[in-house]
Amino acid sequence: MDRPITEPPPPGRTARFAPDFGQRVLLTVDTEEEFDWSGPFSRDGHGLAHLPAIARFQEFCDDRGVSPVYLVDWPIVNDPGAVEIIGAAVRDGRAEVGIQLHPWVNPPFEEEVSVRNSFAGNLPPLLERAKFLLLRDRIAEAFGVAPMIYRAGRYGLGSETARLLRDAGVAIDSSVRANYDYTAGHGPDYTRHPLQPYWVDEERSLLELPLTTVHHGLLRKQGRAIQRLAAGIPRLTGLLSRLGLLERIALTPEGVSAREAIKGIDMAIDDGLPVLVLSFHSPSLAVGHTPYVRDEAGLDRLYGWFDRVYDYLEMRGIEPTSVKDIIAATGR
Repeated sequence: MDRPITEPPPPGRTARFAPDFGQRVLLTVDTEEEFDWSGPFSRDGHGLAHLPAIARFQEFCDDRGVSPVYLVDWPIVNDPGAVEIIGAAVRDGRAEVGIQLHPWVNPPFEEEVSVRNSFAGNLPPLLERAKFLLLRDRIAEAFGVAPMIYRAGRYGLGSETARLLRDAGVAIDSSVRANYDYTAGHGPDYTRHPLQPYWVDEERSLLELPLTTVHHGLLRKQGRAIQRLAAGIPRLTGLLSRLGLLERIALTPEGVSAREAIKGIDMAIDDGLPVLVLSFHSPSLAVGHTPYVRDEAGLDRLYGWFDRVYDYLEMRGIEPTSVKDIIAATGR
């Protein structure tokens, strides 16, 4: 019997890619509503003011030859403007669309809104399934394509999520944020999950594509063990980073400088990762909706981050890829 997707896979599940695939980079966008990141979860009170900014971002991607994956949730797929902007790029083959489930704003509304229930995998399996299928079907209807990749909002996988994704014909999950532990907030622990893409099930029908988060520093080989020991001691974690001994680097422009990301890219390449997964949240594309872009200077820094990172990836010979290419390269 397969292990729950919330647990690390058994040995022998590492996915093999076609020899000519090499190492590539996938850009994923958690395309979602605006809400107060410091406040309680709510079914209403969110906004969609940033959506026109997606058009500028898509133009940026077009110029760089990057096909972003927009992982859209319920408020996004039900906004005609968002569907028009993203849908045009999807129809032209300049972007792809996937699924992101924010259960607190996604019907049916049967659960109490709470931190625990913000992780879809914590919901009763039938409710998680009902929310997911309603969203999946709406995305397919709005964009005219069957979405083949899923990311649980807040990375909130559950014990029955893998079965749900397989039954729905989804080929790739990208909810595992390797080297992160969310158990303090009732979420999953991904500190023991591999960075390498792997097959979730024995039949090799569902590929896990973890978000790329690496350790850098003199103690990087012992990074996971040290991270567990240092959990809950922010001063120790900061000291290790300042001394160049150990730092955790996620490949995102949100809270990670371009200089740090480039160090992380080097580590990911050295580790032989076939796919480097970049990620960020769509509200960061406009000023004032996330902690990472508070003013125009912050927005300039975000685009500057992407310019520097993609320049460096190009120098290292890492080409952009797509969900379609990954599925083909793994023989799905």
